Amino acid sequence: MTIELKQVTKRVGADTHIYDTSVTMAETGFNVLLGETRSGKTTLIKLIAGLERPTSGEIWIKGRNVTALSPQKRNVSLVHQFFVNYPNMNVFENIASPLRVAGVGRKERKRRVEEAAELMRLTPMLKRKPSELSGGQQQRTALARAIVKDSDVVLFDEPLANLDYKLREELRDELPRLLAGRGAIVVYATSEPHEALLLGGHTATMKEGRITQFGETSSVFRKPKDLDTARVFSDPPINAAAVKKEGGEIIMEGARWAAPAPLANAPDGPYTLGLHPHAVSPIRESANAVQVQGTVVVTELSGSESIAHFTRGSEPWVSQSHGVHAFKVGETHDFYFDAARGLYFGSDGRLVA
Repeated sequence: MTIELKQVTKRVGADTHIYDTSVTMAETGFNVLLGETRSGKTTLIKLIAGLERPTSGEIWIKGRNVTALSPQKRNVSLVHQFFVNYPNMNVFENIASPLRVAGVGRKERKRRVEEAAELMRLTPMLKRKPSELSGGQQQRTALARAIVKDSDVVLFDEPLANLDYKLREELRDELPRLLAGRGAIVVYATSEPHEALLLGGHTATMKEGRITQFGETSSVFRKPKDLDTARVFSDPPINAAAVKKEGGEIIMEGARWAAPAPLANAPDGPYTLGLHPHAVSPIRESANAVQVQGTVVVTELSGSESIAHFTRGSEPWVSQSHGVHAFKVGETHDFYFDAARGLYFGSDGRLVA
């Protein structure tokens, strides 16, 4: 028993925020909503929570039609990206607040709060006020309040967005462990593709109010069904280049190579080649690698990888490679890719299987 959206739409005046959407989410693991700002993630979260009503369609949670039910009657928990804690209550009272509203007895309330606080490493802070906590501790308090309810559904709306990098990494690693075995359906909205990959589970890619694909996270990343999905699930942006199939060859301005298996029996004509940035390297890694040249416009270096943004004619490309490479802005460099690692999309934008 899970969450089902059945032909759900959401319109506000003349604007459509969610187009006709039907999806059945996974019962276990994370259900990640991945998309840019204004793609519809937060609207879907609010519809599931009951904070907004769909214009049409139905929302089912664990076999029950909850479309007309208030948030209080849905048994859901929601964690926002902002630290939503009651400033006049201490940490214990903040965590206990949903249990008190639900009429849970004092003894049981104390037991469950202490258990949640222990999970979140908040036990020493239970008597402190939110103003006395760090940002990470405040968000841990909000997470503990969501967990303590034993909700049917736990909803996360970019909960780590306002934390610094170190805290984001720490809490992202902990969340699957904290929620494992609790029996809750988890929906997690993010705009960061690497966060979806780290959380695993299942991912729904979203663009302009539509779910473009839903499935196991690794599968959606490796085999997006269309170019829109590939673009949503790539950061840095996926490289997209116009190519043409002629007989057994693929031709791109300045390069040509043998048509890989997906295109072997496809008709001749125009296609779009999609290459994840990590598939484009400044080093020739095989004798069959395709060579391209580009003018470097931006470089980014970290301790373990190099990113070069470059242009091929009018096309922007990105290379993301291990190690530190000496790129100079304004200079032309050689780059290489394995054509078999490319994604080939037809004129309709759909992946050629």
